[in-house]
Amino acid sequence: MSNFQRIPDANEEKDKQLWEIAKKRASFKQHLITYLLVNTFFWVLWFLNGNRHYGAGVPWPVWPMVGWGIGLASHYFGAYVYPKDNSVEREYEKLKNKQ
Repeated sequence: MSNFQRIPDANEEKDKQLWEIAKKRASFKQHLITYLLVNTFFWVLWFLNGNRHYGAGVPWPVWPMVGWGIGLASHYFGAYVYPKDNSVEREYEKLKNKQ
């Protein structure tokens, strides 16, 4: 016997629910990396611009970070906290139970 795990064959059937969770988590990780890269670029741009006295003293990169951060948090909850939550299946079950 070997101590190595067997790598699944590409033709094997995957558990659909686990596959969907894996896709959501991979998508979140890509989203997080993009968020970090773009917002880092915004902060560098703000720093190099030299005009740091914008509006009420709040640096402008804060606003895209907050707005986009809300979307990122929502994406996180969908991928890690409630990954099995499927509103279509839930509604289907409600309708089925009413009959």
